[in-house]
Amino acid sequence: MPDSVPLPDEVALLWGRREAPRRGPKATLTIDEIVRAAVGVADADGLAAVSMAKVAAELGRSTMALYRHVRSKDELLMLMGDAAVATPPDLSGADWRTGLTTWALSIVETLREHSWFTQLPLSGPPVGPNNLAWFESALRALTDTPLAELEKVGVVQNLITLVHGEVRLGRELQRSFDEDPAKFGRYGEVLAELIDPVRFPALSRVVSSGAFSEPEMINQDLAEDFRFGLSLFLDGVEAYMQRRAG
Repeated sequence: MPDSVPLPDEVALLWGRREAPRRGPKATLTIDEIVRAAVGVADADGLAAVSMAKVAAELGRSTMALYRHVRSKDELLMLMGDAAVATPPDLSGADWRTGLTTWALSIVETLREHSWFTQLPLSGPPVGPNNLAWFESALRALTDTPLAELEKVGVVQNLITLVHGEVRLGRELQRSFDEDPAKFGRYGEVLAELIDPVRFPALSRVVSSGAFSEPEMINQDLAEDFRFGLSLFLDGVEAYMQRRAG
């Protein structure tokens, strides 16, 4: 049996395998309590509001009490990113396409509850237990397909990219709409004034069709748009599988 590889410090923290400090006063907090408080701050006031001092105040403790468990804000953000995604859905018995559809819709719903998630810094592939559980769930949905293992990873990675784009763009568009709904309604009119059909023939046809008219822009269903994009993505995966099997 090969020798075990020492875990990087941040991975040990995510999995609860980093040793607690032996010196100093006895700990009166747990990492779970700290992370729950930090997630609550981010949900209420945005990611920018999260600081060690703010989280400590929410818990009624000193900032130093947090540092006994979490050594920096970067570590706290890493823990928050894993805690936010919770548990993936049960895809037992579903075919690969139904499974990935359920998976994608579930993670989008989860991340919309924590819209700050897409603002977290990315330092590498997922290593936390919850993020890996979602990765495992999506890979398992592809078990009975003709894809090679690395191809399955590619499908899931690209699906994750689609999900993150949906959550981030949806958040920003919703915020902009809430600030000025009329701006969306005027979009078609503004383009009609700007678009030269010789230079922008395809876009001109879209504008002329009324696709950017006020009712369509204001009543646009972002969730339905995502379902449409997801369906196109899965159509492509299915076509690739058919070529791969043939």
